[in-house]
Amino acid sequence: MKRYDTVVIGAGVTGSAVARELSRRKGRFLVLEKASDVCEGTSKANSAIIHAGFDAQPGSLKARMNVRGNLMMDKLSEELDIPFRRVGALVVCLREEELPRLRELQERGRENGVEGLELLSGEQARALEPNLSKEVCGALLAKTSGIICPFALTLGLAESAAKNGVEFRFDTEVTGLSPEEGGWVLQAGGEEVHTRTVVNAAGVHAGLLHNMVCEQKLAVIPRKGEYCLLDKTAGGHVGRTIFQLPGRLGKGVLVSPTVHGNLLLGPTAADVEDPDSTATTAAGLTEVMEKSAWGVKDIPYRQVITSFMGLRAHEAGDDFVLAESAPGFFDGAGIESPGLSSAPAIGEYLAGLVTDKLGLEENPDFDPIRRGAPRIAELPLEERAAKIAENPLYGNIICRCEEVSEGEILDAIHGILGARTLDGVKRRTRAGMGRCQSGFCSPRVMEILARELRLDLTEIRKNGGDSQIVLKKTRGEREA
Repeated sequence: MKRYDTVVIGAGVTGSAVARELSRRKGRFLVLEKASDVCEGTSKANSAIIHAGFDAQPGSLKARMNVRGNLMMDKLSEELDIPFRRVGALVVCLREEELPRLRELQERGRENGVEGLELLSGEQARALEPNLSKEVCGALLAKTSGIICPFALTLGLAESAAKNGVEFRFDTEVTGLSPEEGGWVLQAGGEEVHTRTVVNAAGVHAGLLHNMVCEQKLAVIPRKGEYCLLDKTAGGHVGRTIFQLPGRLGKGVLVSPTVHGNLLLGPTAADVEDPDSTATTAAGLTEVMEKSAWGVKDIPYRQVITSFMGLRAHEAGDDFVLAESAPGFFDGAGIESPGLSSAPAIGEYLAGLVTDKLGLEENPDFDPIRRGAPRIAELPLEERAAKIAENPLYGNIICRCEEVSEGEILDAIHGILGARTLDGVKRRTRAGMGRCQSGFCSPRVMEILARELRLDLTEIRKNGGDSQIVLKKTRGEREA
């Protein structure tokens, strides 16, 4: 019977960060994910912001992990070969009587150890961002804030962990946890998995797992946020992330550029009961557009190309839960904003707790470098021509909006933790993320998936589970 040193439950950005940090040690490590791929939950639908760290309550784990995670991001983005830009952020104030709250945020940020915080008048803020509304009467500039691709970060962490020996199992839901001598036995995917320690990184489902094994119960509340994404023609409307003063449910509706050149608006914030519901609403998207206009003028809403909804794992105590909650059972729960920013630090912290618990030794073979497949359209012309000469499939463009080639799609399918679904290809290559939102390229991507994975088209899924796209073959296909 194979026994693991640590099983990580959840292959989102938190679980993947923990897995990568564990791979720095000698041991047997396994990640269990109930979805069909990494980055299928909270990590795939968020604001893509690396927060500076001025908003979290001083002394909280949120503050500590946010600031540390922010500082780690430059080196990590180089090691994992992922896009990251420190564009800065502005928190704008729309009422004169609320200006003292900007100073409070500045002081809180300084107490948290955030550098580069500066108070600006409305005129100074508009000099930096001409499309700020005339109602903006002051702003807090956070120079260390940044933007990142959440898919690339999660995939980079997971692929680095896999490269360094961590096992991943998908479509494997953990349905039971019970202690045994020297560790835990998990009921997962219809089998028993034995391990010395468990790390609970299950996002909105982390409370359910915690409550299976701990007397002191944990309340993790799904909090939905709806977004609008605009075309790249609108990507330069602002150069920095524009926040509104934070309220009870979060940082409000933001307007932000993305690392891929789009413009992002959102999110709303509302607590819900269903931890798996990701449907957008007319009311929610209307709220996004109305509130985004408070701080930024002339947003070209006609350039919206898609909308989406993400769920955040809000813990009732309003802080991250990072602890050994039962002997050998470690929680990474309540990871809402600034969870993406904090993920590298959370991974470092939880892996450190596990290491101390088990006395793990350093892995001398750990390689921090992970190189992503090149984006052909972003290469200099000479390099692009050489790549196509080496493999003509890099010259066969499948997704015209994002200029993604067949060669890149094959890299995504056959790489470490390769794509098995339409969304898996999309997150790795951006095929389908452009203006037409896969209206033209999805049939061809499905054909490539079916060919390479030796599957029937009826077996291809959008994102695993029952997300079947082709229900049955046409008469012509049956005859062929």
